[in-house]
Amino acid sequence: MADTSRLGVFASGGGTNFQSIIDCCEAGGIDARVAVLISNREDAGALQRAAHHGIAAEVVPVGQDLSEEFLTADDRHVELLHGHGVNLVCLAGYMRRIGTGVLKAYPRAVLNIHPALLPSFPGAHGQRDAAEYGVKVSGATVHFADEEFDRGPIIIQAAVPVLPDDDEDALAARILRQEHRIYPQAIQWFAEGRLKIDGRRVFLDPPSRGSFEAQEAGVIISPPLEIE
Repeated sequence: MADTSRLGVFASGGGTNFQSIIDCCEAGGIDARVAVLISNREDAGALQRAAHHGIAAEVVPVGQDLSEEFLTADDRHVELLHGHGVNLVCLAGYMRRIGTGVLKAYPRAVLNIHPALLPSFPGAHGQRDAAEYGVKVSGATVHFADEEFDRGPIIIQAAVPVLPDDDEDALAARILRQEHRIYPQAIQWFAEGRLKIDGRRVFLDPPSRGSFEAQEAGVIISPPLEIE
């Protein structure tokens, strides 16, 4: 079993995915605890969530990609993660590219969540892009992060129907509910040592004990959830 008892979470905004991870850890659904939160913004709501739960938090400004400030931040990230004994890095609404230093320090141990069904609609506005394109199904994806933005091997996806009157906000709200369900599940599978990567494919070993029949109406999650 992989030792993922200490999580390092990166967040730039309100931190609702961060909160879902905290809640699941505290409820025993994830065999882990959050050791540190790292943000690039002093006004990030996630910082208040960390304070409320007694979680160490650090603000590290990040400049443009490959700038001196970016490279300095990357070094600082690695220092903080190692200093807090982090075993698994979770990007939870972190709106900056993660540095190669972190990726090299945590090979195949950096997870990201994206509010679209990758490889469709990568980037910062997945919900808006899906709504404007006119797709009939969108959703959320948890994947291993690598040096190519929103491209790493996919662990779990939730498919969400797009309704005729959906705008970006309405679609985003329904996708977010599924993000809060699939991200803790992916972390727990990693904690159990059950995620096996073969090229671009991620296999769950043993397969999920969840059931497609038990899923929320209109939503498909694959592999099916084992925790709620």
